[in-house]
Amino acid sequence: MVLSRLFGRDPAREAARKLHAALATQARDPAFYALHGVPDTLDGRFDCLALHAFLILDRLKAEEGATPAALAQHLVDAFVEDMDRGVRELGVGDMGVARRVKQMAQALYGRAAVYSAALNAADPAALDDALKRNLFGTVQAPPDAGVAALARYMRDARAALARTELARLLDGAPAFPDPAGA
Repeated sequence: MVLSRLFGRDPAREAARKLHAALATQARDPAFYALHGVPDTLDGRFDCLALHAFLILDRLKAEEGATPAALAQHLVDAFVEDMDRGVRELGVGDMGVARRVKQMAQALYGRAAVYSAALNAADPAALDDALKRNLFGTVQAPPDAGVAALARYMRDARAALARTELARLLDGAPAFPDPAGA
């Protein structure tokens, strides 16, 4: 029994890896950068990835039970593993990897808290402000049209994911809207 847990197939872990791949693909869509002005930098790409991870984690919070909770934890683990791999590919030495990955994980949780509060706020401008501070945080003058488009995109994505069945998420097929249409 214990060995099957250690070496057996974990459907939630496999689903999380598929979900992470899907959200990473979505976060790399050129429309975010070319049309909406998200900085095409390491920080901008990290923030776009974190935004999409938040959207999936937010969706999973709406589900009850062990499977969604395990899927959410495995998704965070996949995110951290991806960040670890990315930091190492950038040439960061072993001594600095853990510190940087920890900072990135904390940034993910911080952004998730900010985006959740902003999406649930009575004032729609709260999401614009959250996007300016995070997704456009390295831009001196964030483009108003880009901020507005990304706020619409987040609301649309949240609604689309809310209608997405858990089984589809377990298949690694989240329903994200087209960012070019935002």
